[in-house]
Amino acid sequence: MVDASPHCIPCRKTDAGLTPQEIEDALNDLPGWKLTESGTAIVRRFSFSNYHQAWTLVNAVSLLAEAENHHPDIRFGWGYAEITFTTHAIGGLHRNDMIMAHTINRLHETNA
Repeated sequence: MVDASPHCIPCRKTDAGLTPQEIEDALNDLPGWKLTESGTAIVRRFSFSNYHQAWTLVNAVSLLAEAENHHPDIRFGWGYAEITFTTHAIGGLHRNDMIMAHTINRLHETNA
């Protein structure tokens, strides 16, 4: 479902969210990402051996989010970073959420 190097597109409140089948298909291609209990967000927890490594990923994700104008919720501390995506404008998941998750997986793999 997610292209190799796509970018986010502006989202409007009238855009349709992903269907349950589209979400399932996308998550099959996104190792580590899980659907939240509400079914309206995806989340992944990354583990690291120190604070600096977690901060480095968070910093890279922050720069990416600004460039793509699609911002996650981020929690991090010593040895972990947890990233959650949802599209608030539609109250659920949009293709942009999956694009960002895919790009973050590649960032993590490149810097691991």
